[in-house]
Amino acid sequence: MPAEVSELSRRQRIGYFLADLFLRGLIGLVLLIPYRWRVPMMGWLVAQVVAPVAGLRKRVRANLKLVQPDLSEPEIRRLCRAVPDNAGRKLIELYSPRAFAERAKGWQIGGPGLAALTEAHAAGRPVIVISGHFGNYDAARASLRHRGIEMGSIYRRMANPYFNAHYTRMMEAVGKPMFMQGRRGMIEMVRHLRAGGIIAIAADLHAHGGVEIDFFGKPAVTSTVPAELALKHNAPLIPVYGLRKPNGLDFEIIVHEPIPPTDPKTMTQAFNHDLEALVRQHMEQWFWVHRRWKPWFDLGVQPEDMPG
Repeated sequence: MPAEVSELSRRQRIGYFLADLFLRGLIGLVLLIPYRWRVPMMGWLVAQVVAPVAGLRKRVRANLKLVQPDLSEPEIRRLCRAVPDNAGRKLIELYSPRAFAERAKGWQIGGPGLAALTEAHAAGRPVIVISGHFGNYDAARASLRHRGIEMGSIYRRMANPYFNAHYTRMMEAVGKPMFMQGRRGMIEMVRHLRAGGIIAIAADLHAHGGVEIDFFGKPAVTSTVPAELALKHNAPLIPVYGLRKPNGLDFEIIVHEPIPPTDPKTMTQAFNHDLEALVRQHMEQWFWVHRRWKPWFDLGVQPEDMPG
């Protein structure tokens, strides 16, 4: 669990404060630019300036080498630029809640699971929307909100407490309620579900205490909590994604069929396969900067198994 400011050493506080100061300054400058140019500019800055310094390109390359070793070098170089570009666009979209919400009014929503989502909402049944760090996972929340479907979301607190404070406020501007990962957040989220609420969970991060689930042919330590909650509360588990369109500014909201209720591991594996199939079609839109395949004790890809 990331530390509170009071728990940090003086050196850590200074480091986090300066990092936050830089990021807020960068975001503030970019926000002065009209939205139409702001989003691609932030994508370019993260891809061309931040990514090389922060080691993001190295992380993308390492993950691709692990699970897609046959990719050509030109394609790897393209993804090393395109993935951070998408991350930068998502960041500034979050910090542009009004303009983002206005554009969301016109985004197309469709897919074989849309009827199940709208019917459950109309009946007051709890729903768990499961997604991943693909395109912009907040796009679905913003778009569905315009259609009268509010959904809460669980989030993982960032290590930098200064940045986390305003980042969380921006997420709340897209939709409420927000539940921080942890015991208290879980209690509040369960209460929301019992009242017939909708929860959105991005379930493609490494999870301490998770189980091995195949993702791109490699064991990825994954939480089964979304599936467990769905089974316990008789809630449909529905994959929903925000696919960035070619213009780089708009999204298509894709709602897939609910995952059949079986057991938590089988359901989580079904989601991983669902997400993987979409990522393979749009490789640049998944956040390959994550350490998705890192080990958890003897689970996951061990350091000695990582490509050199």
